[in-house]
Amino acid sequence: MKPSSTLFIPPKQKPTRSAKGARKSSPPRESAARNVRDGSAKRGDGPHPESQERFAQRPSQLEGRWLNYVKSFIRDIPDFPKPGILFKDITPMLADPRAFHIVLDSLAERFIGEHIDAVVGVDARGFIFGGALAARLNASFVPARKPGKLPADVDRVTYKTEYSLAELEMHKASIAEESHVIVVDDLLATGGTAKAAAELVRKQGGYVVGYTFVIELSFLRGREKLLPVRVESVLSY
Repeated sequence: MKPSSTLFIPPKQKPTRSAKGARKSSPPRESAARNVRDGSAKRGDGPHPESQERFAQRPSQLEGRWLNYVKSFIRDIPDFPKPGILFKDITPMLADPRAFHIVLDSLAERFIGEHIDAVVGVDARGFIFGGALAARLNASFVPARKPGKLPADVDRVTYKTEYSLAELEMHKASIAEESHVIVVDDLLATGGTAKAAAELVRKQGGYVVGYTFVIELSFLRGREKLLPVRVESVLSY
């Protein structure tokens, strides 16, 4: 059975009314983020103490045969991009609508009902999943790009990957102050790229409340570099 395309879309909340029947307006997102802020917490270092339980890692309800189905479309490419590296190719999974849909559901279900203002997708495959996830969570999408790809003024960070030194850029004022942000990419290896994207968020005053990935190479222990912020992944090798 193919999973429903609306499997994890949250229901709209019914407005509450006061004694006089007037509709109560909910606080804006920025105010909601400010309400849970702890004055002693360092800006951008993940969820506030009051919301740590709410942002605890949540296991996926999509497991067993569905995730095995997705895994069957991940192709191993030896010696790419360098000799000795076994590359996990996701393009066969993207080519299969059902597998792609399962992955998007698995990413989205972990954050349904959470307060998420923006999703940052990491250049380039993070754009594929980040934009779709942002739409499902009713959040804005912000690209973190390689140098020279963004036309306006940018913030920039330099970081070390498993292969070399690299840079990421983000348009200035992309993240509203005190926004709750998720960083999304296709792969978690050593964690350097995701951490660099988080640094861009923090430069703009946002809080990184979670990282989420399609594939995690657990033997490289990249998760440890991202802790104590919540880390989610669909498939682990």
